[in-house]
Amino acid sequence: MGLLDYFKPQSPPAQEVVAPSRPPFLVKSTHLAQAAPKPELGNPWQLPELPKFALDAAPRSGMAMDDALQSGIYAYAMQGARTEGIGFLGFPYLAELSQRPEYRLVSTIFARECTRKWIKFSGDEAKCDELEVALDRYGVQAKFRELVEHDGFFGRAHLFIDLGDNAQDEELSRPLIISDRKIKQGGLKGIEVSEPFWIYPLAYETANPLSKDFYRPNLWQVMTSTVHRTRLLTFVGNELPDMLKPSYAFAGLSRSQMIKPYVDNWLGTRDSVADLLRSFSTMVVKTDMTAALATGTNDGLINRMELFSRTRDNRGLFMLDKESEDLANVSTPLGTLDALQKQALEQICYIAGIPATILLGDSPDGLNATSDGELRTFYNTVAGYQERVLRAPLEYLLQVVMLSEWGEIDEDITFEFMDLWEMDEEAKARIRKSDADADVAYAAAGIVSPEEVRERIVNDEDSPWFGLDLSAPAPELPDDGEELKALMGGEKDDDGEGD
Repeated sequence: MGLLDYFKPQSPPAQEVVAPSRPPFLVKSTHLAQAAPKPELGNPWQLPELPKFALDAAPRSGMAMDDALQSGIYAYAMQGARTEGIGFLGFPYLAELSQRPEYRLVSTIFARECTRKWIKFSGDEAKCDELEVALDRYGVQAKFRELVEHDGFFGRAHLFIDLGDNAQDEELSRPLIISDRKIKQGGLKGIEVSEPFWIYPLAYETANPLSKDFYRPNLWQVMTSTVHRTRLLTFVGNELPDMLKPSYAFAGLSRSQMIKPYVDNWLGTRDSVADLLRSFSTMVVKTDMTAALATGTNDGLINRMELFSRTRDNRGLFMLDKESEDLANVSTPLGTLDALQKQALEQICYIAGIPATILLGDSPDGLNATSDGELRTFYNTVAGYQERVLRAPLEYLLQVVMLSEWGEIDEDITFEFMDLWEMDEEAKARIRKSDADADVAYAAAGIVSPEEVRERIVNDEDSPWFGLDLSAPAPELPDDGEELKALMGGEKDDDGEGD
């Protein structure tokens, strides 16, 4: 520095601008405690909540083997139940779930398919006709459809055989013997379906696992009446292990409880998609927030943004400071939302075991159209349920109906569940054509007579001539070779085609 520079006035040194420091954002332990997931289940190994009348009628000290809840496998099972979110939901809650179409359709559609084509009798034709009329009079088909619905909603269903006994009579607590001495002609007054909420198990064997009555109730408490199991038939489609039966009030695993996690997933996806559609486009204002908040109040900024939000539309206008502000739009892509939403809904079909074509009325995306194989698999599932759950009670009920109608049981009358699979008209026509060709060939070769062929045709329910009167004489079979060839397709050309 020179001498002259020394006497020149000096400017003060520039002060370094230090941005105000922000207090650090701290996550306290209380925040973590508030954000922790809350367990939805308490102790699943306890008696379910039941109506007061059931507990008053059959007071108990507790559940079988409940003194071992804190040891060994019970403690492990309790922890697993909490982790997996499983446990009996209770009849009142299951009844509430039946109000949602996602739960209701699964059970009602399955029940409809189980009883849609119903049963076909074999035996004496006149008696079979009388038996069908009697079953229609008692409404057996509709009652069994309701039973399958209750099994889907609650995991348990009951059919009461009404023989005219008074509700307070001790006769209801005695076994029903299938005999003409016990069930007189006209003795069956009707059959009734009861929901499991009103019915509680009273007596069952818990000491001997080799007993046929082990964890199988012999008596049921129905409000103020005690009814034997032979008078109150029980339907359980999905049996549970013995250790779980008391906590489920001896109900099985309902279809509603089976699909609940997937319905919850679908409802969450549906709500998320709806929320995203309402707010998929977000306006962003880039401004100097430090300057906007320097005065300690942000009323002006908030009011400005609120005014813009209230007046925002395609013809709206937003004014910005061209030096320090900018306006941008952030949008969420919506291209795959429909696929995600539909896949969440289709998961219900997989667990319910019902094809999407039947449950939703639509074929799933990405899996091709629902094929005949999927429909056949579903109908096989329905047939398996009919044989496993419905056959034994239906055979028992038919014996009661026969005694009430005729005073005896016809052992020669049997029944089978009708096949749900139906071919289209084109496939039926091809089969009829193939059968006709075979009949002509067998008749021409003398293997069968024309009368036997006619009898087969009129007894075939799929034949257009089913039930045809055979009293008229049969037309004569042409014995001329040329006419027979014409019936069988004509002369063959060199290329193998008929005339």
